[in-house]
Amino acid sequence: MNSKPTHFLLVEDDDAHAELTMLALSEHQSTNTIDRVSDGEQAVAYLRQQDEYVDKPRPDVIILDLKLPKIGGLEVLDIIKKNDSLKNIPTVTLTTSANEKDRAMAYERNVNSFLTKPIDFDDFQSMIRDLSFYWSVWNQPPVTAA
Repeated sequence: MNSKPTHFLLVEDDDAHAELTMLALSEHQSTNTIDRVSDGEQAVAYLRQQDEYVDKPRPDVIILDLKLPKIGGLEVLDIIKKNDSLKNIPTVTLTTSANEKDRAMAYERNVNSFLTKPIDFDDFQSMIRDLSFYWSVWNQPPVTAA
């Protein structure tokens, strides 16, 4: 089992969804850390450690909404998965879209998981807790060079 704290990057433009997601992520593993950006342009800058994100840590897991301003989620996913230094970061889409086309396009771009946000609050919280538990406890990431 993974014993190191997990650093999540949440890319979510909806403040209410972001707040609920961050609350659920922090409830499960108090040692985990979470940063949030609210559009695709900020996500790319964060991942490239540019501008105000120059000192931000590399995320262990990216939680990515598809419907984002400036640069859409699928385009952000393309940027992540085509970049040698970013492509191995597990990326999970968390979206309101249940559209089969969106799911197919995300998997074509090598998303690691596609989740549709449940409408029910308790189901949403449960999904996020499970996501946190999986990526912070059960998943075994590759060993990286120091």
